[in-house]
Amino acid sequence: MNGERAGTRERRRRMVELLGEGDVSVHRLAAEFGVSLSTVRRDLASLADRGRITRTYGGAVDHRLPERSWRDKEGVQRAEKAAIARAAAELVRPGDVVLLDAGTTVAGVAHELRDRTDVTLVTNGLSTLLELADADVELVVLGGRLRRPNEALLGARTLRELRGITPDLVFLGVDGLDARRGINCPDHEQAALKEAMAECARASWVLADHSKLGGAPSKDEGAALRPAFPYWAAMPPGTGLMTTADTATLAAYEDERWNVSAVHTY
Repeated sequence: MNGERAGTRERRRRMVELLGEGDVSVHRLAAEFGVSLSTVRRDLASLADRGRITRTYGGAVDHRLPERSWRDKEGVQRAEKAAIARAAAELVRPGDVVLLDAGTTVAGVAHELRDRTDVTLVTNGLSTLLELADADVELVVLGGRLRRPNEALLGARTLRELRGITPDLVFLGVDGLDARRGINCPDHEQAALKEAMAECARASWVLADHSKLGGAPSKDEGAALRPAFPYWAAMPPGTGLMTTADTATLAAYEDERWNVSAVHTY
């Protein structure tokens, strides 16, 4: 950051660190560093220009965190994920063909269904495949390129095989979710595959613990700053959302015609 004063350079470095720790508001940044909101906006604009963070709608700013592997995610929000997985599995009826996306919460659904001999499970996720490898359930694996670190099979072959299936249900995993834009993805092929999965099934459900959800776009300078990836998978109107998020957060999704199902961990 040539030409910056030492104090400005250090403040901006600390801003990037704070954004990497989780949700932070513009007002909190101003209070944290004892500067005005206009100074914070200039700092954020400079960081965005240099690719350190990414500006989004309404003045919100997202810090791009490194993508984590599914093994790293296994221990995060475990109680919430387990509750969502149990609720999702209860939707599966005898004779159903169920498409399971990659992701730790979706792998939890696979765990709940591993003793069902009256359903067929289809997956592109390595975590789900490993969960079901020694189970008696009928399992179909979509071919494709193994993408790391999330361990999902995707690409042209995956899409081609998907076109030959009409699942009764699809359960989709997410890294982040927005009421209007859909599922936030780190890879354009992953976004395309999630869109195709949602469109091919008779009923589609997104599974997301509370930490994955963002609200509706806002012009409020105090809006949260959330981790983000560059690509989006749009979801059809009426897509199901099974989540542990609070009522205030879910209102934005209901306004955008999501079929919301709130899950409780107790």
